[in-house]
Amino acid sequence: MQPQVWKAGADDVAAVAEAFVAGSLDEVVNAWVRAGDPAMDEAYKATIGPQFVTKALAQDEVWLAGTDDEIWAVALWQNVTSADRFHAEAAEARAFLDAAPEVVALQRMAAVSSLVAEAHPREFPHRYLHVIVTVPEHRGKGAGGAILADRLKAFSDAGESAFLEASTERSSRLYARNGFAHEGAPIELPDGGPTLRPMWFRG
Repeated sequence: MQPQVWKAGADDVAAVAEAFVAGSLDEVVNAWVRAGDPAMDEAYKATIGPQFVTKALAQDEVWLAGTDDEIWAVALWQNVTSADRFHAEAAEARAFLDAAPEVVALQRMAAVSSLVAEAHPREFPHRYLHVIVTVPEHRGKGAGGAILADRLKAFSDAGESAFLEASTERSSRLYARNGFAHEGAPIELPDGGPTLRPMWFRG
């Protein structure tokens, strides 16, 4: 069955949050941030993940793939016109760390936020794929690729470029098959974290 692709609306928040949390628990950056912290795992499932989705639905575009009654994959896209948002998010992460400097997950979150903010390209405007995840039982069905194909056709038709940081070799191959190319220096996360590989789609 070919997955359908559609844009999420505010009324979809509960279903999108459920699918996003299920699909993002083992996403490599997210898993690295939370590694070894069961309390952070529970907080992510109960509040952090759903709040993240709620914010994305209010500020950005959330695209889904699946069937009429089931979400298979979730992608969060931002329309970037400056680096201000990235620096603000990095400052917010540092503030959380200042309040609890002993929490390793907050140390890692502050590190990745700062590194991404500093490295994010200053070529504006562009679309930014913040994250794309697939619910585990629906992996391998082409849901992530369907969202990419749909959005990249729209960007190409509109003469827009798109940027992302691939967090695994496997994901970078998927993006390359859809027209992204490696461009820019990799971002090496500290403390044994993954390497982020900048990639551009230029229509």
